[in-house]
Amino acid sequence: MRDVATPRETSDDDLAKAASDGDRDAFANLVNRHYDLVFRVSWRMTGDRTEAEDLTQDICIALPAKLSGYRGQAKLTTWLYRVAVNASLDRLRRQASHARAADGWGEVELALRAEAADSREARDWLDQAMTALTPDLRATVALVLCEDLNQAEAAEALGVSPGTVAWRMSEVKKRLREVARREGLA
Repeated sequence: MRDVATPRETSDDDLAKAASDGDRDAFANLVNRHYDLVFRVSWRMTGDRTEAEDLTQDICIALPAKLSGYRGQAKLTTWLYRVAVNASLDRLRRQASHARAADGWGEVELALRAEAADSREARDWLDQAMTALTPDLRATVALVLCEDLNQAEAAEALGVSPGTVAWRMSEVKKRLREVARREGLA
């Protein structure tokens, strides 16, 4: 009789290898184990729960093909952070492109902007402040503050140096203090 490991005992690397070889159970276990991580990063990057849910689903759909590119040089979670950040940045770029294309559409554009403003007002202060950050700063905040990665881990996930992460966090603090000052909170 073969000794079969339970899903929690199986390492992420083993699950990733099996999933990339077409093992559907391994893929399901991997998604179940890390879905929340991908969702949290997507939500922090997009600032919108519905958008983050859609993005997370898109990432999960694309994950079987992407797993063939996972080499195990970093922890799987670090690799997943990078996948989620890159997918989020791609989506933000597409949205910005669509927004630029929509400029000048008159009332439709004004209605969309008004709806977006109403939606932002409903979010908590940090989420609002994060939407004002550049995508690079937002990605850094999502990993360091929201995912509690240290600077080295965030640097690895973002493909930058730890010094760049430190500078970005300093810049984020400066910008958040300015937002708080403008709103009379500081």
